[in-house]
Amino acid sequence: MTKQRRPKPTKIPASRSSPVNPSRATTRESAGRGSVPAVGGSPGPPRRSTYIEAVALYERGLEALQRHDYNGAADMLEAVLRQYPEEKELHERVRLYLSICRRQATPRETAPQTVDERLYASTLALNGGQYDQAIAHLRLVRDEDPDNDHALYMLAVAHAQRGEHAEAIAHLERAIALNPENRALARRDPDLDPLHDDETFRQALDTPPAPRTSTAPRRPLRPLRRPSR
Repeated sequence: MTKQRRPKPTKIPASRSSPVNPSRATTRESAGRGSVPAVGGSPGPPRRSTYIEAVALYERGLEALQRHDYNGAADMLEAVLRQYPEEKELHERVRLYLSICRRQATPRETAPQTVDERLYASTLALNGGQYDQAIAHLRLVRDEDPDNDHALYMLAVAHAQRGEHAEAIAHLERAIALNPENRALARRDPDLDPLHDDETFRQALDTPPAPRTSTAPRRPLRPLRRPSR
């Protein structure tokens, strides 16, 4: 009796295609798939036709981000959110990279480094009512240039506006000693109005200037350029 041979099972080659990844999908790959395989091999819901377009625009945004074109990348990523609101599964990634673009595109403020830069920054801070910031800049000027009467006068203004009369008057007295012209400026400066009822302030304005002992040239008076009230 002839022994019947069983046929060998056909070997099915493994698929070389990778799972669908929205962040790296391409138009050609997505066009060949009518649906996304679900768990267990059953087909999932078909992709919307707008999905391919949204992914293509998303990838263009990532390419711009890699080129450090942050503004261009942000424009394309914002377009994904605006033009394809139904592609919710893509929006989370879009918002992540969009936040990176916005953070990188925002110009970073550099801290003032020189005396003149700090004086200018403190003037802007005083005009904006940011007295803590002004005092921080002015203290650096004072530490670097203790005889800068302009910085000392501005410190008097900042402390006066914060209601710190003792500190304000101490700085004002020093500014007047270095440059007597500060006395006349203080008399008509409305920013020193909080000190007008202080007896020590009135004495500082009425006391005649002491003779200068320093041989260093006196700085010209530079009044604050403050907006009119």
